[in-house]
Amino acid sequence: MSSSPDTSRVPVLPRLIMVAVAVAVVGLVLLYPDRAYLWVKAIHVIAVISWMAGMLYLPRLFVYHCAAEPGSVQSETFKIMENRLLKAIINPAMGLTWLAGLWLAWQSQAYLDGWFHVKFLAVILLSGVHGFFSKAVRLFSEDKNQKSARFWRLMNEVPTLLMIVIVIMVIIRPF
Repeated sequence: MSSSPDTSRVPVLPRLIMVAVAVAVVGLVLLYPDRAYLWVKAIHVIAVISWMAGMLYLPRLFVYHCAAEPGSVQSETFKIMENRLLKAIINPAMGLTWLAGLWLAWQSQAYLDGWFHVKFLAVILLSGVHGFFSKAVRLFSEDKNQKSARFWRLMNEVPTLLMIVIVIMVIIRPF
């Protein structure tokens, strides 16, 4: 009787780092309230980079996972990698991105501008893709994936396209 690896365990260190960063930012905001906007913007950019790194890597793992035989050591390893990536990096980074981003939008009143509406829609869509990937992690962990490697290769491009829209809206602000 073989036992499959426990994919539910997530290392504590990434979560501790996220909490430490959040506490540090709150402390800096309290110590230097005149620089609060810049500190929150910095944490927002760091969180976005972390979120996007995971969102670009996870579907690539799915591509490789499709080639692994269900129940094989390789498949079980992919399950652990996917689960830990999602729970230790992608989920906390998305939460921090949203919290900092909403605060920044409120403070700057960016929500009044047209470019922000397009950016906000793209972020909502990216969050939907995140949810879709989260469901895929669960399906892969149960050996119930029905999608092909080609599908996951195409899905790997969706976060990139949304990121391009978001960056153009923030930097160029075309309207």
